[in-house]
Amino acid sequence: MKKILDIDQRYEAVMRLALERGFFYPASEIYSDAPAGFWDYGPLGASLKRKFIELWRRELVRRDNMLEIDGAQVLSKNVFMASGHLKSFVDPIAKCPKCNSVYRIDKLIEETIGLHIPERLDLNKIGEIVKEKDIRCPKCGGELTDLSYFNMMFRLGVGAMGTDAYLRPETCQSIFVDFLRLFKVMRCKLPIGFAQIGKSFRNEISPRQGLLRMREFYQAEIEVFFNPKKSNDIPKAESLIDYDLRLQLLDSDKILELTCREALERKIVSSKLVAYYLALIQQFYEKVGIPREKIRLRQLGEDEKAFYAVEAWDLEVETSLGWIELVACNNRGDYDLGGHQKMSGHEMTVLDDGEKVLPHVFELSMGVDRSIYCILETAYSNVDGRNVLKINPDLAPIHAAVLPLVSKEPLVSRARQIHDMLRVDFDIVYDESGSIGRRYARQDEIGTPYCITVDYQTLVDDTVTIRYRDTTLQFRIEASKLYDFLSKSFKIY
Repeated sequence: MKKILDIDQRYEAVMRLALERGFFYPASEIYSDAPAGFWDYGPLGASLKRKFIELWRRELVRRDNMLEIDGAQVLSKNVFMASGHLKSFVDPIAKCPKCNSVYRIDKLIEETIGLHIPERLDLNKIGEIVKEKDIRCPKCGGELTDLSYFNMMFRLGVGAMGTDAYLRPETCQSIFVDFLRLFKVMRCKLPIGFAQIGKSFRNEISPRQGLLRMREFYQAEIEVFFNPKKSNDIPKAESLIDYDLRLQLLDSDKILELTCREALERKIVSSKLVAYYLALIQQFYEKVGIPREKIRLRQLGEDEKAFYAVEAWDLEVETSLGWIELVACNNRGDYDLGGHQKMSGHEMTVLDDGEKVLPHVFELSMGVDRSIYCILETAYSNVDGRNVLKINPDLAPIHAAVLPLVSKEPLVSRARQIHDMLRVDFDIVYDESGSIGRRYARQDEIGTPYCITVDYQTLVDDTVTIRYRDTTLQFRIEASKLYDFLSKSFKIY
């Protein structure tokens, strides 16, 4: 009888795999003063992240004719005054006067008694919960006092005079600030999507759980600018109008399967444009390899929405740690362009069919690192002691491994020739260490879809054996046809 990995062990197993195989690991780990919340990607993790980003570009940016930019990571104080981040980008904290520990109190309450605290719940009400439920310091048992808000922005002093500036807490502000120039020089028409991928920085109070809550992290953000009067006049939305969304509505534990058309008819989503982009992002994660039944779009209420959102959905994926938010899908209205227009004094309106319009924005703000973790956990399996990372082949860090059956000539020389022929265009590794079974197991564990074995038959007719990761089935192919075989097997390489 097959023994399958218990769900409660999955997080530990994935983290162990990441550390032992070099997917990712703590930054500056050889030093005792290394701050938490910073992680390095090793070769396998960097390859996986690169391919995930390329799939994002292929399935979202290029498919939707979006334009991609690369903005600065350091922005002026005025940018974040206009955006509201200096005032509203805060988390609630509590201090323990006995041991001087500081906690993000909403998360501590959730972890202690399982009570979810809405993002925008009043600080006084949080304090009442702390007293009523007797939430105490996990380290010393002391009483938690001094509840306050902590701004998560990283402040910098720029130049010799130390002028105030900030590391961006999200990548989208460059898009908003640059919008007018981009719209004009790229000769755009509404609606138009701008995309950006890069690092953001948040001074998290309690970073934890590996890639799930970090202080330095990758975001892939899409900002779609549109005329609110024409948000239902979206011809391209017809391609997904009958696509089934998995929606969890306010005050409901059930997930509804509704087509975009049905969600519009029932006024669950505000417009055809919003329905289209919700469908596009859900479909993307299905293509990534996340099982459909593990995806939901959860509707957010007033106490959970970001301060700039008029309509909000979170795309979440179910893991052993619960449902994890991967994408914030926000209808930001005219909050951003209106704020920058007022603060800068520069008019941000554009012409749309002769009408002067201050565009509204719909956002798909994706956490790349969180997505990487969810991909790994979803793909990881252990059956009868065999670890297999059944990852989407397009995302596999290594496309194929070339293995001589035994470490002897002339098998080694022919295997190296094949490796050198393929490695120019594909991610290929060569391995001759250990038994062939042990080498197969190493590649299965890191998600390599194909193992190419050079054996004694190769010396007779120049054919090789290809073994497929998920089924362990094998077949023979001429070595001269390997390049074409791999080219047809992968969209991204």
